[in-house]
Amino acid sequence: MTGVRGAARLHLVTGAAGFVANCLIGRLLAAGDAVVGFDNLSRGTLANIATFANAPAFAFQKLDVSDRAALADAFAAALAGHPDYSATVWHLAANSDIQAGVENPDIDLRDTFMTTFSTLDAMRRNGLRVLAFASTSAVYGPLTAKLREDIGPLFPISNYGAMKLASEAAISAAVEAHLERAWIFRFPNVVGSAATHGALYDFAGKLRRTPDKLEVLGDGNQQKAYLLVEELVDAMLFICAHAADRLNCFNIGPLDAGVTVRFLAEEMVRHAAPSAQIRYTGGDRGWVGDVPRFSYSVKKLRRLGWSPKTGSAGAVRAAVPVVWQESK
Repeated sequence: MTGVRGAARLHLVTGAAGFVANCLIGRLLAAGDAVVGFDNLSRGTLANIATFANAPAFAFQKLDVSDRAALADAFAAALAGHPDYSATVWHLAANSDIQAGVENPDIDLRDTFMTTFSTLDAMRRNGLRVLAFASTSAVYGPLTAKLREDIGPLFPISNYGAMKLASEAAISAAVEAHLERAWIFRFPNVVGSAATHGALYDFAGKLRRTPDKLEVLGDGNQQKAYLLVEELVDAMLFICAHAADRLNCFNIGPLDAGVTVRFLAEEMVRHAAPSAQIRYTGGDRGWVGDVPRFSYSVKKLRRLGWSPKTGSAGAVRAAVPVVWQESK
């Protein structure tokens, strides 16, 4: 892999073949910047980067981001010949299959935490000092209070959430040691084009296999906040442009309290298979580590100056036909 040329700013993106990265990379390239992406393709797909494959300002390398030496060498190669570039690392690589991490904790250790540790090490070795990190609301665990960025202590109930929280701690330490600035984004449930996981993605796959029925884990009353991926990326870019502390942590999400899993299931069935019967497996959560309900505060982000245009229900309704179409 060689460095890319012809742009004023360079972005190194881990998890580049994933869901959020698909939208982010498109925005960065449209702004005239250069992007080098890395992904092991365990969850991401080459289809998600096909749009950019021939762009002169984009390069991609299949790589295990948890491999410290390999990632450090890859960062060095991307930077070669570009000593004057201002470079930002976007660390999006992680295990997005929470249930798989419950069944085998090694998955989240390797793909969620060690990818962060490796990214920080590769940055240190190459003198890269600016990091944007995709975290999650799962770090909060089952807290019933309004989930603000300054609330604590935090006790996640999934390995995924635990490894994301550990990653946040490692980033905080790195800011003290060698990073100039870091942004931590705590995501809600994200929906939209190029999805590789999530309830809508799962529902579409199930209805493709069994058009007459849809099994839903839990009782359907789990309530979550949902945001379109385009708006998520808008918020990430806005935060990077306007939050100038050395360590910046923001919840990103809609202004409302979210919608139920039952709402998601009914919207997908209404659009894709109106005669399908929905069957709920019962219980107040879908799997071990599932937080059935939480109240997510985005006041800090609103004070910074950003608010979404679409609420949870609107985001789900907009995403359903897109996810269904892409599930073919």
